[in-house]
Amino acid sequence: MSEMMIGLVGIGGLLLLIAANMHIGVALILVSFFGLQAIVGFNGAWGMLKVVPHTFIANWTLSSVPMFVLMGYICFHAGMTRGIFDAARLWLARLPGGLAIASVFGCSGFAAVTGSSVACAAAMGKVAVPEMMRFGYDVRLATGTVAAAGTVGALIPPSILLIVFGVIAQEPINALFLGGLGIGILTSAAYVGVILLRVWLNPALAPSIKETVPLGEKLAALKQAAPVILLMVGVLGGLFGGLFTATQAGAVGALLSLVVALAQRSLGWRGLRLAVTETLVTCGSLFIVIIGASMLTRFLTLSGIGIAITDIVGELGASPVLLLVAIACVYLVLGLFLEPIGAMLITLPILLPLVDAAGIHPIWFGVFVVKLLEIGMITPPIGMNVFVLSSTVGPTAPTGTVFRGILWFFAMDLVLLGAMIAFPQLVLFIPSLV
Repeated sequence: MSEMMIGLVGIGGLLLLIAANMHIGVALILVSFFGLQAIVGFNGAWGMLKVVPHTFIANWTLSSVPMFVLMGYICFHAGMTRGIFDAARLWLARLPGGLAIASVFGCSGFAAVTGSSVACAAAMGKVAVPEMMRFGYDVRLATGTVAAAGTVGALIPPSILLIVFGVIAQEPINALFLGGLGIGILTSAAYVGVILLRVWLNPALAPSIKETVPLGEKLAALKQAAPVILLMVGVLGGLFGGLFTATQAGAVGALLSLVVALAQRSLGWRGLRLAVTETLVTCGSLFIVIIGASMLTRFLTLSGIGIAITDIVGELGASPVLLLVAIACVYLVLGLFLEPIGAMLITLPILLPLVDAAGIHPIWFGVFVVKLLEIGMITPPIGMNVFVLSSTVGPTAPTGTVFRGILWFFAMDLVLLGAMIAFPQLVLFIPSLV
């Protein structure tokens, strides 16, 4: 059997194992190990299995991941994230669809703390959806808004996906964060536009709220949200201001969140233990996937599949735009059955050489990929945010209802993808200023 055929058999076996519901990290490691064994022998494959995990996980930049995850879990268990939504609710409730708009702002603020779409959807689902239902909002608008707005967590710094992309592609994390910040803000604004349009077309979706909230109560809500806002400003301001690196920013954020939680006496020993335990579980699972993807990179390189695909694309003379459209289709399909990090790590070893050959800016491509993965979070039939939100809200929001609620936001995301391809400066403008 030729090396190329071994590579093709390996990819087929990987897809079968994933379809059989095996943990994607374990599937990656198994397929890569046995594929390498078939190409270079047992000793070579065993040597790579011993070296690759330490070489990759020892990457200093990756140490920021558990720190940012810990920061998010501390804020969640300390209840600091609710203040963002409460403040937005009191200030925006009188607007058409004001509570839904407040949910978008709440999710954007929460995303800037956690960097996790799933955590964002779960937290805001517990807070925002019951509030909208209480005021008679349509359940599809309420749940669809939170499920879609939760995906902003994949773009707004500190984004775990952008960190992992930067490590794999060897690109500066700060530049990726800045590019993601611009698109994250644009996505939030576009979602607000969708809400305003839907409510304008059908006012019954979001009954107007007549109650008048005293200014003192509004200011008190801002005070309640102040700790999280200061945390965001401290971490992102110090990061982009050059006071510390992206790696150090994670540690600073985790420490500041702990200090704020203890000062407010909102985090007990049980909450802290849960935050640490959930961080260990999340990062352990993530790092297994990263190790497997690193092994797969070596397997595909030795099998010659990556070079063959590059040659095929070169012979076809595909333009960068056609290449990006093809990549978008691949990720949208993968989003149907793979979680985002797994989809990214499986595909990057093949796609990065193609993108480099096509002359596509790597920072722009990183944000583009994360935007595609973000859409995968709400794409049926797997859309992780949809299932998380449905389980959080309960029987009033079955998954089918939530999926119908995100259709307008899904369409807007496709429009934003087209705008990113047509106007790359939407991503690159802010990084170019620093």
